[in-house]
Amino acid sequence: MTAKQSEQKGGGLPIVLAIETSCDETAVAIARGTEQILASEVASQIELHKPYGGVVPEVASRNHNLTLPPLIEAALKSADLNFDDIDAVAATAGPGLASSLLIGNTTGKALALALKRPFYSINHLEGHLLSPFIDSDSGIRSCVALIVSGGHTMLVHVRGIGDYELLGQTRDDAAGEAFDKVGKMLGLPYPGGPEIDRLAEHGNSQAFDFPRSMLGSGDFAFSFSGLKTSVRYLLPKLSEPLEQHLTDICASFQKAVTDVLVKKALKAAAHSGEHLICVSGGVSCNRGLRDAFQNACSDEGYELQLAQGSLCTDNAAMIAYAACAKLANGESPSVLDEDIDPNLSLAS
Repeated sequence: MTAKQSEQKGGGLPIVLAIETSCDETAVAIARGTEQILASEVASQIELHKPYGGVVPEVASRNHNLTLPPLIEAALKSADLNFDDIDAVAATAGPGLASSLLIGNTTGKALALALKRPFYSINHLEGHLLSPFIDSDSGIRSCVALIVSGGHTMLVHVRGIGDYELLGQTRDDAAGEAFDKVGKMLGLPYPGGPEIDRLAEHGNSQAFDFPRSMLGSGDFAFSFSGLKTSVRYLLPKLSEPLEQHLTDICASFQKAVTDVLVKKALKAAAHSGEHLICVSGGVSCNRGLRDAFQNACSDEGYELQLAQGSLCTDNAAMIAYAACAKLANGESPSVLDEDIDPNLSLAS
């Protein structure tokens, strides 16, 4: 492809190649500014980690190493681009598993250095935070955002790119972590969250009265460890086999989680004076949660933007989008000797 063809394909907007390897998903994406995702490739490791009931860091990093080079080639082929067409490179810098982050971040820096292109280290949480705006005609807007995933549950007041105020977060288990741990208690396949969601659709959400922890705490913090413990204490007390109660337990547990998430998010929006609520992260794939947010926002008069299903779990499209947003905002590239940070925070 000639330089002229590249300019026509990019429409004058920067073309960014992004890499995401914060945990157990290997992902590569290419974005044309904030207007279009040209390619998004994700290689899942779920089957590799399923026998262990959770992510094994050494297994994850080894497979990132094996999968990343062909995935980069696949993304370029899907976008009908060559390395010379790339204007900038981005990669996740944290938070996440150190051994996984190193693979993608180092590869991204090496590509940027070889291509003589700017490099952007991206916060994984900022990728999730901005993901509801991908393909949005209105662009990035101020809002109250809920990030809800396996490792994080937090409410953030978004005023603009890089202008984020952390309103509250979980004090113990993240919501997704609670889903997976309860799934394991119930003998469900890994990961437990999607299985609970599937079974909950056929259960009675009023069958068991699980606690709604910190719902009346007066702040925007969360706690899900007590809910998880409540399920654990219930199981030995069941008079019939677990199978007879499985769908009701899943429905009741899921309702307890979603009640807290929805009500706290609406309170945060009222507190911040925002009309728009955005929801992202792996748990935002949950159908019960999406339905609950849609109903509550409709009833209370709030606008809702949910991340697309394919952009809820870890992906590189959100990393590419965040990098393009930073470019558009005039932010300087990252220095190549900047290290990863497994505990990288999003906002103060």
